[in-house]
Amino acid sequence: MKLIRLGPRGQERPGLWQADGIVDLRVHFPDIPDINEEFFRQGWPARLAGTALPGQGLKERWGPPIARPSKIICLGKNYLEHAKEGGLESPPAPLIFCKTPNTLNGPFDPVLLPQSSGQIDWEVELAVVIGTEGKRIAKPEALAHVAGVTVMNDVSGRQAQFADSQWYRGKSFDTFAPLGPALVTLDEIGDLHSLNLTTQVNGRLMQDGNTRDLIFDVPTLIADISADITLMPGDVISTGTPAGVGIFRNPPVVLQEGDEVACWIEKIGSIKNRFVRHL
Repeated sequence: MKLIRLGPRGQERPGLWQADGIVDLRVHFPDIPDINEEFFRQGWPARLAGTALPGQGLKERWGPPIARPSKIICLGKNYLEHAKEGGLESPPAPLIFCKTPNTLNGPFDPVLLPQSSGQIDWEVELAVVIGTEGKRIAKPEALAHVAGVTVMNDVSGRQAQFADSQWYRGKSFDTFAPLGPALVTLDEIGDLHSLNLTTQVNGRLMQDGNTRDLIFDVPTLIADISADITLMPGDVISTGTPAGVGIFRNPPVVLQEGDEVACWIEKIGSIKNRFVRHL
């Protein structure tokens, strides 16, 4: 099942992305909530599984496939080659940081270049969305807490990130977390740890990796984060990026007005965002 959200920003409604088109779920289920904490608590993924509803050729904006999560948790240096390209050691334990909810952005929406930081960079990442609340989740039970996965571009303002000596501001500018195109349930994915993922900038291949190279796999991340942080339905865990970001190239490549970044993950799909000065 591929869950999406349709409509103008702030007015999105849930849908399904199918081979025959788009299903507007609110047409069939008027009481269905947005894809948020209540959507999962009310058991809508199970209620929708196996439904046979006709798709349509709807031409509307797609929003991010999850509505304002309580947390967007990200992983630093979780691919060995990415750590190496930055001249850094592989971390002994998961290195986590957060992006704030204001960063959430649609899969095809523009990304706003900030005024207070240059050196804007891309990072394709497999993002995991939590479906069931949990704390101190054991690794063998971790995937049972996952609603599905999606693609995230962990857009980064490197100037702010490096100047601040911490990552909060440089990772949390408005629109800096394009997400989508859909929330794909695990039954459509197979092995989470054998997915190709790429980034293209203006059609040029920049990142080409595979989730088999994650230093800490998804169950390990969920167990580690949930040790003392309760994971809520709708929370996003973005699992880190492979090598090929712009700032560590020689010379560095950073995003400019009008650049288009496409991030793709096998079995999920592609997000494509243009970088602009004004929304």
